[in-house]
Amino acid sequence: MKILPLKFLFFLIILPFLGYSQELPSIVKYSSEVYGAGNQNWMLDQNKKNYLYIANNEGLLEFNGANWRLYPSPNETILRSVKVIDNVVYTGCYMEFGFWIKNKNGILEYTSLSKKIKGKLIDDEQFWNIINYDHWVVFQSLNRIYIYDTKTKQFKIITPKSGILKSFKAQDAIYFQTVDGSIFEIKNGNAHVLIQNEAIKNKKVLNIFSTAHGILIQTQYSGFYKFIEGNLEKWNTEADALLSSTSIYSSIVLSDGNFALGTISNGIFIINPQGKTLYHITQNQGLSNNTILSLFEDREKNLWIGLDNGIDCLNISSPIKTFFDKTGILGTVYSSIQYKDKIYVGTNQGLFYKTNNSNNQYQIVNGTKGQVWSLFEYDNTLFCGHDSGTLVINEGNSTVIYNQSGTWKFQNFPNNPNQLMQGNYSGISILEKTTSGWKFKSKIAGFDYSSKFFEVNLPNEIIVSHEYKAIFRLSLNSDFSKVLKVETYKSPVKGKNAGLAKFNNTIIYASKEGIFKFNNKNKKFEKDPILSKAIENDEYRSGKLIVDKSDKLWLFTKNNINYFTIGKLSNEPKLNTIPIPYSLNNSMPGYENISRIGENTYFIGTTDGYYSMNINDLNFNKFEINLNTVYKNESNSNIEYISNSGDETIDYVSNNLTFNFSVPEYNKYIVAEYQYLLDGYYDEWSEWSNKPYVSFKNLPFGDYTFKVKARVGNSLSENTITYNFTIERPWYATNLAILIYLVIIFVIAFFVNKAYKNYYQNQKNKLIEDNNRKLELKEMEVEQELLKIKNEQLELDVNSKNRELAVSTMSLIKKNELLTAIKEDLKKTDDSSKNIKTVITTINKNISEEDTWDLFKEAFNNADKDFLKKIKNAHSTLTPNDLRLCAYLRLNLSSKEIAPLLNISVRSVEIKRYRLRKKMDLPHEQGLVEYILSI
Repeated sequence: MKILPLKFLFFLIILPFLGYSQELPSIVKYSSEVYGAGNQNWMLDQNKKNYLYIANNEGLLEFNGANWRLYPSPNETILRSVKVIDNVVYTGCYMEFGFWIKNKNGILEYTSLSKKIKGKLIDDEQFWNIINYDHWVVFQSLNRIYIYDTKTKQFKIITPKSGILKSFKAQDAIYFQTVDGSIFEIKNGNAHVLIQNEAIKNKKVLNIFSTAHGILIQTQYSGFYKFIEGNLEKWNTEADALLSSTSIYSSIVLSDGNFALGTISNGIFIINPQGKTLYHITQNQGLSNNTILSLFEDREKNLWIGLDNGIDCLNISSPIKTFFDKTGILGTVYSSIQYKDKIYVGTNQGLFYKTNNSNNQYQIVNGTKGQVWSLFEYDNTLFCGHDSGTLVINEGNSTVIYNQSGTWKFQNFPNNPNQLMQGNYSGISILEKTTSGWKFKSKIAGFDYSSKFFEVNLPNEIIVSHEYKAIFRLSLNSDFSKVLKVETYKSPVKGKNAGLAKFNNTIIYASKEGIFKFNNKNKKFEKDPILSKAIENDEYRSGKLIVDKSDKLWLFTKNNINYFTIGKLSNEPKLNTIPIPYSLNNSMPGYENISRIGENTYFIGTTDGYYSMNINDLNFNKFEINLNTVYKNESNSNIEYISNSGDETIDYVSNNLTFNFSVPEYNKYIVAEYQYLLDGYYDEWSEWSNKPYVSFKNLPFGDYTFKVKARVGNSLSENTITYNFTIERPWYATNLAILIYLVIIFVIAFFVNKAYKNYYQNQKNKLIEDNNRKLELKEMEVEQELLKIKNEQLELDVNSKNRELAVSTMSLIKKNELLTAIKEDLKKTDDSSKNIKTVITTINKNISEEDTWDLFKEAFNNADKDFLKKIKNAHSTLTPNDLRLCAYLRLNLSSKEIAPLLNISVRSVEIKRYRLRKKMDLPHEQGLVEYILSI
């Protein structure tokens, strides 16, 4: 078995891919998961606000440029047709047709027309087409044509002898083809035969177009036929051979005169009026599906494609064309250039080329397989920076002139046109032109770091940017053979995807901190406020700087592709923005690349091919923003749509509002941004955002004005939406409630005032009472003081009397003792004379107990009133002598002191005390004197 050479096998592998080398219009894809309905889409149309309406397997689809909404089919059958007339959307499906009109809330509501003639419908009818003509609407099934008069609301039914294949509108007339191949024209509400010709008898007509002299009939397999003044003839085109083997299913004529033909399983053809194929786009070139069920051109000249599985939008009129590498053989594009009459594209798979402005296939340049970093034209020579080194390109061939390490980029040599500098993986080296061509000369010694970005500043000075280390300034000797000094910059700080370039004879450096200029005077980088606007006005994505052949400086940010130009009358750079978001340009971060291919045409490399654009044609049409729906809801409850025209009054419990708005622009590379203001809640406009909605939660009661506007790139919408609404007061803040509150407050104030009055009156009374009490207390204190003084005086008096009583008692005792002693002495004398006896008698009279007691009793009662009564009451059995003894004991007199007072012996006193204790019945442990003193 013969083994094929590897090169031949590689050619066979890439041949199918390389045959498709045409830049195509951008395609926006909408899968069924995105629009949330069935796979198949049978017909499309557009209203005056540029909303799209699609007849889908599951119902009517509405697309406003931001959001999809599905209105289920009225009878849950496949929707086959849709037609928008003014603001009315007519649809047809199985055994049903009618129209949809938006209510005040912006929601479509359906009204059935077929119910009016329900008994006249043929069983199993489906309505496949809808045509408008003046004030009539034509509904076509496979059996009949129903003509609805919108003025009289009446129907006229046309029933041909054989079934109807399809109906058409052209040259301000309505046509239809029957199963037998005849073509009829409807006149005055009746069908008249127009064509019965054997040439198309067995050919299915897919569409009829108007021409200057007649009509053009397009068939399913046999191409086009012209019908002029009753004559039918074939219109031969260069696409006939291809079309004859393809089943055409749908077609339309575009506004530029070209024809779009949708096929079964072979994508879409676009041919010009001369019959030349301009595009043949299939799933390999980016379509979602190869079976085209319906076609529609919108007002922005986008071609909408209803597919067997999904919906695609082809931006035919867009100045941006794409080359989509679905197979991955071309790979990620890192560089491109126009050299002579060829376009070269450097990718991670190698270097490819084709003839400029042709649909020729891309071919790989021999010997370039692998990573290509850069392409550089100098001295009529094309250099290729490759992972394997440096190559010189001559159309389909390459010559290696340096292979010691990979080559990043090339730079002109200062003051020497026969030399080039190149940045390599391990430093910088020099190429030299010899008589035999360009050769490697030498490496610059003393600097071995990767030199992906470098620029020559002065004749002997190079600035190198190393993404992961720092920025270096190299000072070289005169012949550029050696680095004499390396200065490392700490500022600006190195950042991810930073870049370095020379623009307007100044070295600039870009990172997430801004764009910096190198100052040759102080040898420092200084932030440039004008250039930094590109990053400050947007969000940083990459600092890769690209200067093209026309001296434009390009920079990629999150939402824009930016470029600076230098004016003819000013040296100040001017910022221009192209609103293509980073998410759509699909570039490799840090390796973005753009090259000037034509006068105003640029190639931008992506991870799956590239796209081209003519910057002079990037004009954005005037556009308006639409307010689609507004809905309110209570917290954690179902939404309720309200009028989208404004002047709404909303109950307080439903104070959560959501506004949905959009700009119906369908270009793949145009992204609308929105800015809103809620006057009465916010004082300033919001930041620009691509979200087509905004929600406000828990709005306070009051009057509000919601405003929203849009921008595409630097262009603002022609209108600003204004929506006025009022949040009602809550029940507790209504006028009635406030009145009730005022009444309650008045009543409360009245009672509070009254309570305060009572309180202060009570306080006053209490104060008076306190003062009176204090006065009374003061008086009592005075009285007590007086009483105390009186008591003290009485006590003094008592003490005085007690002293007097004691003195008296002691005097009596002393007297009696003296008299007793004298008496005893007289008794002891031997003289018994009468005189002595008389003296003794006199003495006895003076010591008489009764006299002494009476005197003592009187004094004792004065000193201690009621004692004798109290003790007599306590002990009624006490005799006078007992009371006398108690009185002496009250004075705390001893038995010896009492004896003379009683004129008895001490022993007798003790006996008396004992008897007195018995009478009082005192316990053994209690003393007699103690008891008497306690009374």
